[in-house]
Order: sequence, then structure tokens, then C-alpha cells
Amino acid sequence: MINELRAYTVVPGKLNDYLTLSSEVGRKVRGDRYGKLEGFWFTEFGTLNQVVHLWTYPDLNERDRLRGELQKNDEWTKGYLPQNRSLILTQQNRILAPVRPLAPPAEPGHVYELRWYRAHVGRVGEWLSYFKEIMPVREKYSKTVGVWQTEAGPLNEAVHLWAYPDLNERAAVRGRVLQDPAWQEFLKKSAPCLAEMSSIILMPAPHSPMK
Repeated sequence: MINELRAYTVVPGKLNDYLTLSSEVGRKVRGDRYGKLEGFWFTEFGTLNQVVHLWTYPDLNERDRLRGELQKNDEWTKGYLPQNRSLILTQQNRILAPVRPLAPPAEPGHVYELRWYRAHVGRVGEWLSYFKEIMPVREKYSKTVGVWQTEAGPLNEAVHLWAYPDLNERAAVRGRVLQDPAWQEFLKKSAPCLAEMSSIILMPAPHSPMK
């Protein structure tokens, strides 16, 4: 099982147009026949005018096959893509290997935080080992949605996704976590592994399976 995380920067002022097109046209054409859509969000804080979507495939070979089949779909190539392309400035993707199984929230009504940490060369595995050890402590405060390591795209990265009822709860949770002695010890051990840390806050699009 692999995941693909795609981030598109949209022309300023066109985000609502892109979300409407994706929801009313793109989602209906594509469905889950060409890869399973796990989540589709737009940024609230961090890099603005972005949409982020997460897909699941059995493996890279099946991803390539399904994307090839999608290119044969005229509704996609002649109907959706010509409208879509004029709204997008840049595209990025990451192929992700799951470190923990994907665990979407059971109920709707969440904001999401996507964090990706670039490790020093050769140290992402070390950071992930510390992170997996501390997860029982961290998840006393809130549950993770997913943890991955990049296989293609920016390398030496760990990517993790979190869900919170709202931004106030996110701030409260992070404040409590930082007071936990076990978490403080984790930070001391793990911080030297990292070169860079990034985070964005995401809101679910109307057609996102994760709400």
C-alpha cells in the first residue's frame, strides 16, 4: 500500500472556483475508480491558495496503470482538465510509504494539520523510531491520522497528519503535550535529527471523504 500526497497552488482569487470544479466535475468523473481519494483540503494557515489531496494505491505499478486508464477517459481529459489547468500555478507530489496505518476520524467536523519534517541525510529513520516510541504518550492527547516516510518527491522527510475538533482544541492539546515530561525527553533526543519543520492547517473541501 502506498499513498500519494499532491499539493496544488491555485491562482489567487480562484480557490473557490477550483474547489467547485473539483467537487462538481472532477470527483464525479474520477470517483475512486482510479485510486482511492482519502482526503481533499484547502489551506487555512501556512502556504495560502493551496489544495492538498491524499490518494491510496495498492502499489506503484497499480498507480501507473490506473493513471494511464484515467488518461483514456474523455470526460477527464477533454472535460475536466482544460478547465482545471487554467486555475493552477504549480503542482507538487510526494509518494509516501505508511509508517502507521491511515486512521481517518470516525465522525465529521475537523480541522487538519499536516506536518512534514526534513531530516538530516541518513537520519529520518532514527527520527521515526523515536516518534513511534513516543506515540502512546502523544496519543493520550490526540490521535494521529497518518504517519509516512517519503519514497519519491522531497527525500529524507517524515510526514504526519492530525485531526482536531477546531483550532482552539489544537492549541490546547499542543500546550498540554509540551508540558509532558516524556514528550520533553522525546524532543531532546529527536530534534538533532531534523533540519527543517513545516506545518499547514487544512480545511476539508465539500467532497473530501475526511471531514
